[in-house]
Amino acid sequence: MKRHTLALSALVMSLAAGAAQADEIVFAIGGAPNSLQGQTSQHFADLLQERLGDEHQVEYYHSGQIGDERQLLQKLRLGTVDLAGISSIMSSVSPSFALFDLPFLVKDRDHLLRIDEQIVKTDLAEDAEEQGLHLVSTWENGFRQITNNERAVNVPADLDGLKIRTPQSEWRTLMFNTWGANPTPMAFSEVFVALQTGVVDGQENPLSNINGAKFQEVQDYLSLSNHVYSPIWLSASASGWESMPEDVRTAIEEVAAETQQWALAKGLELDNELVSTLEEGGMVVNEVDRAAFVEASRPVYEAYAEQVDGGQDLIDLAMSLAEE
Repeated sequence: MKRHTLALSALVMSLAAGAAQADEIVFAIGGAPNSLQGQTSQHFADLLQERLGDEHQVEYYHSGQIGDERQLLQKLRLGTVDLAGISSIMSSVSPSFALFDLPFLVKDRDHLLRIDEQIVKTDLAEDAEEQGLHLVSTWENGFRQITNNERAVNVPADLDGLKIRTPQSEWRTLMFNTWGANPTPMAFSEVFVALQTGVVDGQENPLSNINGAKFQEVQDYLSLSNHVYSPIWLSASASGWESMPEDVRTAIEEVAAETQQWALAKGLELDNELVSTLEEGGMVVNEVDRAAFVEASRPVYEAYAEQVDGGQDLIDLAMSLAEE
């Protein structure tokens, strides 16, 4: 009788373990934990765990622990990751997402929210679905700035010949080529060592990413440009999203929407704080000549309008939303 009881207990434990495994929600990002991306993702993971309770386990991975963003896209499609924060490489999923690679397109966060409602949740989300991805929410990576070890960047000519790390995005590469730099795409997790060893001279990222990755330890100059606003798209595979229970999908959507507001407020707060932090860390800070960069960026807009189906319409709509 005792043997039967023990066997039954073991079976129950085994089934319980299997159920727990089936109810795991694996969520991953490439960013560092103290970047805005990392702080936002931790906020989301904690709130989602609280909302879902003990029946589900939110497994959160940061810093590319289970893959960079390209690998995370593949893992979403394979079903080994349920949710991922994807940024600049989304243009590799659908060229329409390169709208957010157009320099100086996004005026401010209010403008971003109007773009999110009228472009991202409609045109871009539809394009993503056609490529097997489901967009859950738009979070903030932030307005991007330029750092390097050679000189302050005031005008595009100051970038001539500099090896600048960019995300693995052909459009960001085109932008820096247009400005005269030598863009070098690589995963974010590789950037610190590349800067430290001189493989690249500089990089471009939001202030929270620069500070979060401690780039001030290996970079001398910070040029405030706000040249691109980079969202983070909380994404699932289209098939994986449909296979989730409805109550789980609802919880994810509601927590993600709340997290968007948290991220935008936190991004503004960090923008106001981190310049001083990075200066205190030894960086020389300047503001670029925005007009000179805008003028030099015309070829990037022309390429987007020519190469992306409906590209000019998306540009026109996004720009019109800045005036509301």
